[in-house]
Amino acid sequence: MAARVRYLLQIIFALLISALGFFQLSERMNGKPTSGSVVMQIVCAIMFLVAWGLMSRFQKFGNQSIFACVLMLTSIGILMISRIDGEMDTAVATRQMMWLCLALVCCYALFAFMKDYRILRRFSYVSMVIGLALLLSPMIPGLGREIGGARIWIGVGSYQLQPGEFAKLFLAFFFASYLFNHRDQLAVGGRKVFGLQLPRLRDLGPIVIVWIASMGVLILQHDLGTSLMFFAMFVAMLYVATGRASWLIIGFLAFAIGCVAAAHLFAHVGYRVDAWLHPFDSEIYNRYPGGSSQIVQGLFGLAAGGLFGTSLGEGHPAITPLANSDFIFASAGEELGLVGVFAILMLYLLIIAAGMITAMKIKDGFGKLLASGLVFTMAFQVFTVVGGITLVIPLTGLTMPYMAAGGSSLIANYILAALLIIISNAANKPQNDLMTDTFRMEAMHALSNRKPRQRKASGNATQVTKPRGNREEEPRPRTSQLPVTSVAVQQSAAVSASPAPDDSATQVVSPQPIVAPQQASEPVTNTRNIPVTPQQATPTTGEETEAMAPLNPSMPPLPQQPHTPTNHHATTGEGGAEHE
Repeated sequence: MAARVRYLLQIIFALLISALGFFQLSERMNGKPTSGSVVMQIVCAIMFLVAWGLMSRFQKFGNQSIFACVLMLTSIGILMISRIDGEMDTAVATRQMMWLCLALVCCYALFAFMKDYRILRRFSYVSMVIGLALLLSPMIPGLGREIGGARIWIGVGSYQLQPGEFAKLFLAFFFASYLFNHRDQLAVGGRKVFGLQLPRLRDLGPIVIVWIASMGVLILQHDLGTSLMFFAMFVAMLYVATGRASWLIIGFLAFAIGCVAAAHLFAHVGYRVDAWLHPFDSEIYNRYPGGSSQIVQGLFGLAAGGLFGTSLGEGHPAITPLANSDFIFASAGEELGLVGVFAILMLYLLIIAAGMITAMKIKDGFGKLLASGLVFTMAFQVFTVVGGITLVIPLTGLTMPYMAAGGSSLIANYILAALLIIISNAANKPQNDLMTDTFRMEAMHALSNRKPRQRKASGNATQVTKPRGNREEEPRPRTSQLPVTSVAVQQSAAVSASPAPDDSATQVVSPQPIVAPQQASEPVTNTRNIPVTPQQATPTTGEETEAMAPLNPSMPPLPQQPHTPTNHHATTGEGGAEHE
């Protein structure tokens, strides 16, 4: 109960900060809050509270702090979009809040109806087909649209959708299932090169296929960010599944080679590399398309913010192109300053840390791979956007999760956060016993494979041992090396109980296999080929006598015939009898 109240207070705190920011922005931009904006904000706040109620009801062990951080990031993003709308006279913020309501409805469905995330493993190849179909759908004539030189959009009327944002979720499901099923084969090492154990050549098939698909996205759709994100996600999940750093090195080298080749073969990739290396060159700055003016304006916006920013409504973030989507991080840095930028990065860091902790705590291998893959995808997306704006890496065209304008990105990332909460619910759920569900499944699989072996063993045990035929006499071992058998113990007790002459010795029993009983009418033959009757089943020899214990323990042992021992080391026991 205390945890639920704590999560509720976190959400209420985020809502209060958001309301304060919207009130301050409305006072500076319009003099008073507009009625339409206030209604949408109240609706979104109520929907967030409903989401908390569903999480408390169906995902009560989940880490709901993730949702509070997502709420704070979304509020900052919509706040900056509203700020840019006021300067450019647009209504993007209202549409963004409508997309937010739809994203929350999707989270409602996941919280209420997804009892176990492992059901996604059953549809691994279906997820692969759906992911590839979404990824390649912009190439369909009449459906796909090219915006900004990249063909990554599909449009119906005036509405546009970026299917690659949803494709990353389905491909993450497929990657987690595939790597979980084949992790043992992929973990086998091959030759060592400079102390690094490389994988076998026959295990390079999956990474080669994904590399070809990523290069296909780069070539056909002119989208460097999407191809980089998918390949990096697969390599990271491959490293988590196998624990071998060689996969990371191979993946990095493979994509580096592909990017260098693409920069020389395709103009749109070369333009981005030139803008990254020489952003302040006048020729590159004024070049269209592929100039560096957008990057330079974003850098000047960050510099104008300083330490504490120009405050809400006092800057000019709309000067930068795509300030509400691709460069919303630069817009936030201008009006919130370095302190506000660090606060935004800290919120992302909290979500990433919560996801990594979930991946470490979950005992299911599929959940571990899925959680780590989803978290790495979001972290990599944040890194590429921030790195591109700050000239750490070339621009990739990706957008900031939860902050940038766009319905497809917002809905897909909210589904990602909901899945992390569902997996954390399974990770934090107390176990009633020591066996997890994964252990039970593996145990049942092992038992089902063991049943045919048990049937085969039981069939062999029912076979009757055939009596041995004549064979050459083998040298007898020394009496001190003979094993103690139950027959020898019974015989020794019988000899000790009955008086024996001084020149007699205890019979030494040689270990012989038990012979299957024969019919009474047929004579029983021992190893020395001496014919005896069933009543005289105790043969005597010159060196050794075989004794048979009675079938009924109450019957006295058969009388023994004394003989003179030869080549035995006898010791005198009690009563004058010699015992071996």
